[in-house]
Amino acid sequence: MTRPIRKAVFPVAGLGTRFLPATKAVPKEMLPVVDRPLIDYAVAEAEAAGVAHMIFVTARDKTALEDHFDRNVGLEEALEAKGKSAELERLAAIAPEGVRLSTVRQPAPLGLGHAVRCARHLVGDEPFAVILPDDLVMAQTPCLAQMAVRYAGTGGNLLAVQDVPRAHTGRYGILDAGADEARPGGLVEVRGLVEKPAPEAAPSTLSIIGRYILQPEIFQVLESGEPGAGGEIQLTDAIAALIGRQPVNGFRFEGRRFDCGDRRGWLTANVAFALDRPDLPGVRESLRDLLDPAARPENTGGAE
Repeated sequence: MTRPIRKAVFPVAGLGTRFLPATKAVPKEMLPVVDRPLIDYAVAEAEAAGVAHMIFVTARDKTALEDHFDRNVGLEEALEAKGKSAELERLAAIAPEGVRLSTVRQPAPLGLGHAVRCARHLVGDEPFAVILPDDLVMAQTPCLAQMAVRYAGTGGNLLAVQDVPRAHTGRYGILDAGADEARPGGLVEVRGLVEKPAPEAAPSTLSIIGRYILQPEIFQVLESGEPGAGGEIQLTDAIAALIGRQPVNGFRFEGRRFDCGDRRGWLTANVAFALDRPDLPGVRESLRDLLDPAARPENTGGAE
């Protein structure tokens, strides 16, 4: 019987240089998609999968993340005095009830594998999830919840995967794939993993995205691991070392993934999530007007 996933690690120590100057003083995980920061979506996804302990691996100048999940009594009192009950409810929903939040510092930017290793003392000897908030998934059932259901029957290590253009393989950990159920919710046998291969050297176009369910033995590999691509300690390399010792499978999740570590991906996510919000009527019309200025009322003689 597999042990349930009760802990999730959120590596949030990155500098967010692609979004400078916006991220000079604001962590990239606090960038909003519509009206919620990226980290909010990640925590909500973990909670939906049954996670009860959220572990943030942070860095210097990331205190805004901790402040976001802490209470702001002054703000709450001001909202209450003005009768803004809806806003109070949204604030109360930020920190899920009954969920523990912990932080640990990554002392230097030594790679994703190193960031995960920093959480070892908080994870302990149990399976855990890793969520990269940069990867935002729009799905009817949250991505990690989909994975948790499949994991309950398979155990081992489970990696969310999707096909990417071959020209983009140098951005991702890429699978050397075996048997493939080739359907949403299906498993892919992982025979090997290559971190950021050149397109001509990539064994496939199946890439890992920022959702993992891992066994605690990964920490032993990370402790003894050597730097990999980019001179960093790569999580992909550590997972590859477990192949043959533990089950390692890819998981074809159902939903649309947005790379919010990229400006274009973040902007696209804002549009997609805004269009999906029933409380934001008129977004589609506004986009239409932007894309087709000739259709604006002032250009057609239409009434305001």
